[in-house]
Amino acid sequence: MTPVHFSFTSAFTLGLMGLTFNRMHLLSALLCLEGMMLSLFIALALWALQFESTGFSSTPMLLLAFSACEASTGLALLVATARTHGTDHLKNLNLLQC
Repeated sequence: MTPVHFSFTSAFTLGLMGLTFNRMHLLSALLCLEGMMLSLFIALALWALQFESTGFSSTPMLLLAFSACEASTGLALLVATARTHGTDHLKNLNLLQC
C-alpha cells in the first residue's frame, strides 16, 4: 500500500471512527461525515487521474454534488433540531416522541 493510499484510508477510517464513537452532538457527526466525503472525493479524483480514463473523470464531481446535497440537508436538520429541541445533543433526539 502506497503512502497516498494509506493516508486516504486512514482519513476515512478516522472519520468513520469519529462518527461511531463521538455521538454527542449532531454537528460533530456532520463534520465526521464531511471528512469522510472529502477523503472519498480526493481518493476518487486521484484514482481517475491514475487510470487516465475519461469515463471516470466525472465520478468525483458527481460525488462532490451529492456531498453538497448531504451537507445542506444536514445543516437544515441541525437548524430544525436546534429550534425545536433547543440543543443539538443526539441523546435528546427520539423518533418515538415525534
